[in-house]
Amino acid sequence: MARKTGEQKTEPTNNSAANDKNNNPYLGLNAVETISRFTDFDIHLFRQGKHFKLYEKLGSHVMEFKGVTGTYFAVWAPNAASISVTGNFNGWNKDSHMLSSRWDSSGIWEGWIPNIGVGEVYKYHVVSQNGQQQEKSDPFALWCEVAPRTASIVWDTWYEWQDTDWMKTRQEKNKLNAPISVYEVHLGSWQRDPSDPERYLTYKEIAPQLVAYVQEMGFTHVEFMPVMEHPYPPSWGYQITGYFSCASRMGTPQELMYLIDQLHQAGIGVYIDWVPSHFPGDAHGLFRFDGTALYEHEDPRKGYHPDWKSYIFNYGRNEVKSFLISNAIFWLDRYHTDGLRVDAVASMLYLDYSRNHGEWIPNEFGGRENLEAIALFREMNVAAYTEFPDIQIVAEESTSFPGVSRPVYVGGLGFGMKWMMGWMNDTIKYFEKSPAFRKWHQDQLTFSLVYAFSENFMLPFSHDEVVYGKNSLINKMPGDEWQKFANLRLMFSYMFTHPGTKLIFMGGEFAQTSEWNFQQSLDWHLLEKKMHTGMKECVKTLNHLYKTEPALHEYSFSANGFEWIDTQDRENSVLIFARKAIDPEQTLVIVLNMTEIPRKGYRVGVTSDGDWKEIYNSDTVAYGGSGIINYHAVTSESHRWHGRSNSILLDLPPLGAVIVKKQQLLKLHPAAATSIETDS
Repeated sequence: MARKTGEQKTEPTNNSAANDKNNNPYLGLNAVETISRFTDFDIHLFRQGKHFKLYEKLGSHVMEFKGVTGTYFAVWAPNAASISVTGNFNGWNKDSHMLSSRWDSSGIWEGWIPNIGVGEVYKYHVVSQNGQQQEKSDPFALWCEVAPRTASIVWDTWYEWQDTDWMKTRQEKNKLNAPISVYEVHLGSWQRDPSDPERYLTYKEIAPQLVAYVQEMGFTHVEFMPVMEHPYPPSWGYQITGYFSCASRMGTPQELMYLIDQLHQAGIGVYIDWVPSHFPGDAHGLFRFDGTALYEHEDPRKGYHPDWKSYIFNYGRNEVKSFLISNAIFWLDRYHTDGLRVDAVASMLYLDYSRNHGEWIPNEFGGRENLEAIALFREMNVAAYTEFPDIQIVAEESTSFPGVSRPVYVGGLGFGMKWMMGWMNDTIKYFEKSPAFRKWHQDQLTFSLVYAFSENFMLPFSHDEVVYGKNSLINKMPGDEWQKFANLRLMFSYMFTHPGTKLIFMGGEFAQTSEWNFQQSLDWHLLEKKMHTGMKECVKTLNHLYKTEPALHEYSFSANGFEWIDTQDRENSVLIFARKAIDPEQTLVIVLNMTEIPRKGYRVGVTSDGDWKEIYNSDTVAYGGSGIINYHAVTSESHRWHGRSNSILLDLPPLGAVIVKKQQLLKLHPAAATSIETDS
């Protein structure tokens, strides 16, 4: 059954005999009727910073009044002297359609204009108290003109969703003991029009290819880099001017909803990037909206971001808090998204972030923590999880701030997960080193388990690691071509067997060789080469194992699911550990050989006696490996090793990962089984 969301669908209107202005006094050119969608309680909540569905009130809304279809406009600008609506409908006349300021000093200006419907282009003409005049886009606009044009467009969020089954059951895909493997996507460069590489595919055009590919690869979720309106493409969406509008260069809101709907019908969750940390100073945007620092903090020590040359929201202003929390709720509500990845959380938590001495203001207790931002996060997370208990909100937070992914009721910030940035940095630094030197740096891999369960961590290899001269993942790896690919397969194997959920940026899964370039499509032609298809097949298998082996996800955030077997063989650069499930018989043993030297008959202590069978080997020929495979089950011996009563002998491939499991519980991935048979 279709599920309809959004306000009642209204088609674009035009004059007709039935709506002749001679028959209705509300149809004159200069008519603006003072009506309101706000109740006194709405205003109270807004002022208290607790109105979390402001998008139902502020902005432009097509509605009938006295039998006539028109559009209601409402905008918050408490320090404006006057505000009018301008657009094609009145020849951009700033004097003809003036909004009225509410009597309650809420700072809201509103009015209803007849004969304006969906598709009408408009702006607010704002006159400040000092006489300054500005043309501003609507902060709550649902859609905008394609840049470089900057006007807002009257629109709606009506859509007949076909994802009822997904919405009813998505809690199973989003719960913390579920396998969550995220494919991070920049929609403007995942794939371009093959006949015109300069042209973006629309949300609707990209849907069939993206859905099929994510399904094939076995990722459980996609994460879209910001889909909100942003005028400057090189910002990748992180400099937002239209917080409630999808990026118009790729289509309409309904086309984006279609893409999300198609992913849901294919059983794929959708997270989106959300950016409450800063906004740009574009003249038509939020910056000094009514001639004063309205959304941003007036003091540049709290209101200006030195890294991004942008402006920081005033988190202590209740109306701004309502704006931001409403925006988070909006994308979960109207677009059916399954979660948010919150950008640059660290920059919000600390008042001295990227600032020198004297460039920041301590909090009321003399500390560096931004108490207002902390309160915002807690309230936002409580509101989001209360309204949508089956979603996940993930923090990109790079410091040791305590309790980021702990519940608010125990003093945490209330996020569901947090990016494990320390793990990512240590892992990449380790794998960039020549295998000959890795024995002196093994602690870079083992250290993450010291703090792995202090938060609910997601392991990210994100877009940030493959830009600005950092090189692509494959070209971070040392050695010749074969060794580079073997190292990357090994690194992904380590990632998928390490506790925590997973995230891979597009292109990494098939070893894109060039750095990410937002101005062009991924290098899909590389899949004509065996080594790249092998990498793709390897990641596909890892996704399958992650989803089907309970030991790899049931205890993602608990020490109950992990045990070191050996961290001491530095000379050979071999690491061995066990991943455990609720059922102890589902235990996996993972062996990582971090050098290019194969090791025949390497003894490994195992967690119990019996027959152990290899279920994964990154050196499989089908993945581009050399084919050093443990073809047959190995019966454990009563030979005490690694502090365990039983041990087995394995052949370790060069720069390879091996996973073994008790044979009677074997569930071998079909691709792996085929490749092993081929190797034999």
